Amino acid sequence: MPKIKIYTKDDLPGMRKAGALASATLNYIEEFVRVGVSTEELDMLCHQYILSHSATPAPLNYRGFPKSICTSVNNVVCHGIPGAYKLKSGDIINIDVTVILDGYYGDTSKTFLVGECSKLAETLVRVTREALLRGIAAVKPFGYFSDIGNAIEDFVEGHGFSVVRDYCGHGIGKVFHDSPNIVHYRVSEKQAQILPGMFFTIEPMLNVGSHKTKLLKDGWTATTVDKSLSAQFEHTLAVLESGIEVLTE
Repeated sequence: MPKIKIYTKDDLPGMRKAGALASATLNYIEEFVRVGVSTEELDMLCHQYILSHSATPAPLNYRGFPKSICTSVNNVVCHGIPGAYKLKSGDIINIDVTVILDGYYGDTSKTFLVGECSKLAETLVRVTREALLRGIAAVKPFGYFSDIGNAIEDFVEGHGFSVVRDYCGHGIGKVFHDSPNIVHYRVSEKQAQILPGMFFTIEPMLNVGSHKTKLLKDGWTATTVDKSLSAQFEHTLAVLESGIEVLTE
């Protein structure tokens, strides 16, 4: 595994500001997530909001990604590209926001329920959010990254959902995606140690059916192999000497 960056206390204010803006963007867009709104409209609103706060949407043109946010609807696991699709009652949609503010990255996502959703969809979204919180609770200075996936899968198994293995959390800071890769499923060996000065995301994706995914021809959109529903929540964390701080709360 490549070396994991250790940041200094001087980087914490910048990360806090970037995290706060990413979180504010998700809060801002929530009222627009409703029946009849296209995912492209949601993208444009987020794009304008981020620019109005002197920041840049990190996904735009990142390795060729064409939009400013990711919008993953129903069976789309992650990296859905905003477009003409209009939300329908019963849909669930994950909106993934990453901003660059003064050179620092803030990354967060949330799955929203649209209109009248099934009990299954409601349960999936609730359990996925709780899985993120369980993963965060497992993070301790001088603990291990494997503690995160172990805690998440231990919790999820009791609810009958599966944890996606093809996509993971990641280091962040002055780089969008950095070491380490943070898996959300159980592993038998201890992974790298969690140290003060590290910034990273936890972002579990849960499926109703199989944990397996497939990549569409656009090279970005990942879906469930069995067309089952998928949900995701994400936060960016800082590890301090005294504990952890959720930067996108």
